[in-house]
Amino acid sequence: MALVNKLGNLLKKATSSNPTLYQAIRCMSSSKLFVGGLSFNTDEGSLRDAFSHYGEIIDAKIIVDRDTGRSRGFGFITYAAEEQASSAIMALDGKDLHGRNLRVSAATERTAGFR
Repeated sequence: MALVNKLGNLLKKATSSNPTLYQAIRCMSSSKLFVGGLSFNTDEGSLRDAFSHYGEIIDAKIIVDRDTGRSRGFGFITYAAEEQASSAIMALDGKDLHGRNLRVSAATERTAGFR
């Protein structure tokens, strides 16, 4: 138990000084990414193209408004492997795509709440 606590403290210390490392570790448990800050002109094909350099993409989805059909400015990418998702986060978070800076992170499950 002491070893686990010591490793946890070392990991906490390392990730507090390096947020990119924290993102990479957090992503290790998921191959699905959240992509925010998308241009309204970005379509699923161009999103897939931008992320395909980092691994095999299972799914690329841009979320659209159900009433207007217009992009809501975010989407999701699912990779075949967690390592591919991690490298995409480190490479593309904060980078420009179609004139907008992307926010790329590991996707989290939606919690119950208002819809």
